[in-house]
Amino acid sequence: MGRLTFENKHRLLRVNESDCFIYTCGGTLKGKNGTIESPGYPHGYPNGANCTWVIVAEERNRIHIVFQSFAVEEEYDFLSLYDGHPHPANFRTRLTGFQVPAPVTSTGSVFSLRLTSDFAVSAHGFKIYYEELQSSSCGNPGVPAKGILNGTRFNVGDRIQYRCVPGYTLDGHAQLTCVTSTSNVAAWDFPVPICRAEDTCGGTFRSSSGVISSSDFKNDYKNSGECTWTIVADPGDTISLVFTDFQMDNKFDYLEVEGSEPPSIW
Repeated sequence: MGRLTFENKHRLLRVNESDCFIYTCGGTLKGKNGTIESPGYPHGYPNGANCTWVIVAEERNRIHIVFQSFAVEEEYDFLSLYDGHPHPANFRTRLTGFQVPAPVTSTGSVFSLRLTSDFAVSAHGFKIYYEELQSSSCGNPGVPAKGILNGTRFNVGDRIQYRCVPGYTLDGHAQLTCVTSTSNVAAWDFPVPICRAEDTCGGTFRSSSGVISSSDFKNDYKNSGECTWTIVADPGDTISLVFTDFQMDNKFDYLEVEGSEPPSIW
């Protein structure tokens, strides 16, 4: 295991002589792997927090982030991720709520996280494991809720398989392969699938990419069905849909896409 260097900094700053405080923390982390916890985890992070962690890997290596626990006050407290130093040009996504996010891999040797909270309610916070990845490794892509991952090797050329526990069906690709991307770094060829309860459809998607399919895809969907999928992007971002398969009754069934101007009906 490599040497871990952590520069800790946390203090309370009084704001305009009022009774409000800003809690700052974070630091720079160097080493092959390590763990980041929000201040006070798991008993709750402070209000008015502004904490930034910068992870620095060896040159040409990347950084792989795995969320082991995540709970922040939804829509009021946020964990912002930066693919590089914490600069607006490197902003990647902003996380909030109580759902454990999927693993994240940087494109370079620096990755940053910034926790910001308001002056009211908090939650138990988060715990994150990080590790350095060589250019030939895709990293563990994680396991979806109610899912099972078969495979323990994540280098270029390796394949892994997903399946769901009984009562759930797989939505997405069952097999992922670690390939070399156009930028000459290792990456999985498809997003991690999700497991949906049988006889249900629809949902809300917040990840940067994913797969949506009709219920019991590859077989006929059921009659009298009504499913709604909502895709949420970060402010200022746009959403692109690419249809890979499409077949419906052209007289009585339809798919309506809202959010465009005007709505599209297929």
